[in-house]
Amino acid sequence: MIKDNQKRLNHFHVVLDACVIACAYALAWFIVNGTSWFNVTGHNKSAMAVVYLAAGVLIVPFYLILYAFFHLYTPKRVQGRRVELANIFKANIIGLLVISLILYLGGKNEYFHNFSRPMVFLFFGINLFAEILMRNILRIALRSMRSKGYNQKHLLLVGYSRAAEGFIDRVNVNPEWGYKIRGILDDHEEWGKEYKGVRVIGKIDDLDTILALNTLDEIAITLSIQEYGKLEKIVAGCEKSGVHTKFIPDYYNFIPTRPFMEDLQGLPVIHIRHVPLTNLLNATMKRTMDLVGGMMALILFSPVMLVTAILIKATSPGPVIFCQERVGLHNKPFKMYKFRSMAVQSAAKEKSQWTTPGDPRVTPIGRFIRKTSIDELPQLFNVLKGDMSLVGPRPERPFFVEKFKEEIPRYMIKHQVRPGMTGWAQVNGYRGDTSITKRIEHDLYYIENWTLGFDFKIMFLTVFKGFINKNAY
Repeated sequence: MIKDNQKRLNHFHVVLDACVIACAYALAWFIVNGTSWFNVTGHNKSAMAVVYLAAGVLIVPFYLILYAFFHLYTPKRVQGRRVELANIFKANIIGLLVISLILYLGGKNEYFHNFSRPMVFLFFGINLFAEILMRNILRIALRSMRSKGYNQKHLLLVGYSRAAEGFIDRVNVNPEWGYKIRGILDDHEEWGKEYKGVRVIGKIDDLDTILALNTLDEIAITLSIQEYGKLEKIVAGCEKSGVHTKFIPDYYNFIPTRPFMEDLQGLPVIHIRHVPLTNLLNATMKRTMDLVGGMMALILFSPVMLVTAILIKATSPGPVIFCQERVGLHNKPFKMYKFRSMAVQSAAKEKSQWTTPGDPRVTPIGRFIRKTSIDELPQLFNVLKGDMSLVGPRPERPFFVEKFKEEIPRYMIKHQVRPGMTGWAQVNGYRGDTSITKRIEHDLYYIENWTLGFDFKIMFLTVFKGFINKNAY
């Protein structure tokens, strides 16, 4: 019954998408040909009418195939809105590029030559906006229905464990997912034991009998790690019944983040931590952005840097640039550059200790450039050298690295990527003397969820949240 509902829902998605694509195409055509904004002649309108109609007939199924390719019809109740948004954007970008390429290659043909390029871009914008709007409205409607008890998916948990409790916790706080947990089968817990409304209803050997009733939509295997010997038999029974089965491992307490699965010639290999920047293409794109962005930033801020250097030199004796050892990619130390903010007689002490608010060793210019983060601008040279990136976890001094790696779980993971001038922790307010634990949480989130778009988002937020350092003095 639920499977039929899911199929109907997918068909409904396809029909809605087809309507959105057709309407977006028709609106783009009307704006270009039905208004006076683009000065299309009457002859062109009549000569191209059949071409536009034929193109529309082909574009609708082409975009539906693109949407299917980008998994927009895969049933994922808990799929994040950001993932769906990214897939919609990718599909429409590919569609735009393909249409543009066809028009370019067929440019010598009269009909291809006269096909309105502004209309193509209008269609892209309208369709992208309408598709995102439609899917968000549909998502809100479905979540509202599921939170009220409609369109439920019935599950049975096999095995009482930390994984089972964790799954129940998440389902209870997210009723919009539409999961209804019917009970737990376990060989060690007493019948009737309850966890947050979900009871143990039998032994694992009862699974075949329950599956024969054909009242379940899914089985979630949540065995404790000590019972994995039973896994093969359970999976075989579920596969025989045809019910959809998923496995929730009981090792998430020591693999706490999203693991990465690799297919090694048919052998599944689980990477404990997924780091997108270990991929050569991703690393190349990020390094290219660093080089281009670093050069542009250096040109843009060169007047500020020049004035800062003059003021530092004019107001206190000593070097303009202060170098400090930090730990970077793969735990390798490097010299990080900053504008000197302390009196020269005290600058050496800055290598080994923190200064306190109101410390007289900090010069008046130093207080200002620290407050506004201007003292960090020389790190653009670190970016160009390859020691740092524009965006990434902030680097620490060796002393603190040795200290924190013993005190903070997973602290050293941050050194799997280049340190950055700004980062996800900094734009969320975790910098200076704020919680090191929170900083690491945000750094790990960045490392595991890196995309170029995420980098651009952080740089954009830095303009509004990252320059002013409230913890500076």
